[in-house]
Formats: sequence, C-alpha cells, structure tokens
Amino acid sequence: MTVRTGILVDTTLCTGCERCVEACKQENNLGTDLPRRWKRSIDDLSSTRFTTIIRREGNRFIRQFCRHCEEPACVSACIVGALQKTAEGPVIYDSSKCIGCRYCLVSCPFGIPRYDWERPTPYVRKCIMCHPRVLDGRTPACVEACPEKATIFGSRDEIIREAHRRIEENPERYIQTVVGETEAGGSSVVYISDIPLGFLSYNPRPGNQALPALTWSALSKVPPLIVGTGGLMTVIYWVIERRMKLSAAASHTQASKGEKNNE
Repeated sequence: MTVRTGILVDTTLCTGCERCVEACKQENNLGTDLPRRWKRSIDDLSSTRFTTIIRREGNRFIRQFCRHCEEPACVSACIVGALQKTAEGPVIYDSSKCIGCRYCLVSCPFGIPRYDWERPTPYVRKCIMCHPRVLDGRTPACVEACPEKATIFGSRDEIIREAHRRIEENPERYIQTVVGETEAGGSSVVYISDIPLGFLSYNPRPGNQALPALTWSALSKVPPLIVGTGGLMTVIYWVIERRMKLSAAASHTQASKGEKNNE
C-alpha cells in the first residue's frame, strides 16, 4: 500500500539560512534569481524559486512553498490534467499537457504556482516535493538540507502526530494549532508556529472545506459560457455581415440609377 507522505515545518526552529532554497534550486536546476524591474532583491516565490523564506518581525522566519493539498484546487481547476495529486502526496506538474490557461494560479488559496515569463513558451512552475526522490524512498532535497531540522519528512500521519506531540509537550512555545491538518481539506505540508500564519493564504481563515467543490461550481460554467459566447459572436457577425452586404447592394443600386440619369 502506498504511504501518503508529508512535511512538517516548525517555524520556531527556522533561522532563515535559506539552505532549503539553495538545495531546491540545485535539485530542480532553477538557476539564479533574475532581478525584476520593480524589485531588485528576489525573496518571493518565482519560476526560479520554488521555496522561499518570509521574514517577519521578531526574527521570525517562515518557509513558504507548495502545500500539496489533499484535495488540490489547482488540480480541480486544470482542464487538461497537467496537474495531478499523486498517491504519495506531492502535487506534480506535466508541462507537455499544459495549455497555459493559468486557472491553477487563480484557484490556489495559497498563491503558490508561478508563471515562467522568462521563456518564449511560458510554463507553470511550482514545488513538486521532489517527487522522483520520494518515489526512490529518499527525502526531499529541502528537508535533507535543513541544518536545524526545522522541516522533517515522513508519512502524513506520523508528522501530524509529531506536530501534536510538540504542541502538547511545549504549550507555551506554540499556538495550539497544526496548520494544514484540516484547513481547505488538509494538506501534505503542515506547520506549527508561535505566530499566526494567516498571511500564508489569501483568506486568513480558509475553513476546513475542500476547495475543488467550489472550484467546480465556477469551472462547470465555463463550457456553456464558451458555447454561448461563440453563438452570440456568430449572430453578431452574421448581422454585421448582412448589413454590410445590404449597404453595398444599396450603394450599387444608387450608383446604377445615377449612371442611367446621366445618360
């Protein structure tokens, strides 16, 4: 039986060294972050940075990367199956299927996927939790590189038990919540922290409902909308074309009458 894996992030142990960022870059051949016109220092997620460190007041360092939701909205929103939730836990991406619609970017409640604008043919880019390594029974590169063990890897059940154990044994150190255990249907990446982590999602309180049901309620309207819009445009084209033909015929008739009168 396939074991569902996950990552526990303990923000109280993170020192912001960014070794996880560098390990991710090397593993995925992401190269150097390119400065943007409006931002010379790159410290957020991008097509060359699948994981990053968010710095908060009081020397708090919060690692941000794909949450690998149990019921991912991005997978539900992808109309061509380029994104898939694997049995092992990671949400992976197949660029050969992607049509660049970017529905996944809009649907993700955590704002994770990025678009690779630097390439002539852009693709969606995001963490896949080192899925090839996971299949080989290895630890994701970011976890392996962390010197403080601020992130640990294991089965999802194990890391959630470990998260609750740490909170119970050190109640004064942590907020009494395992972030990601149930939010938005749960995720393969969970956090324990001493500060609120609502800033990691668009909605500070996303609720426990899995989002694909909400995504589908919107996406189910896309096909009829496309058909309806196509039909409307066809009618408009027909009306305009007919008026142009009638106008041309009337002009021709008027010109013919003028020629006869001149004779």
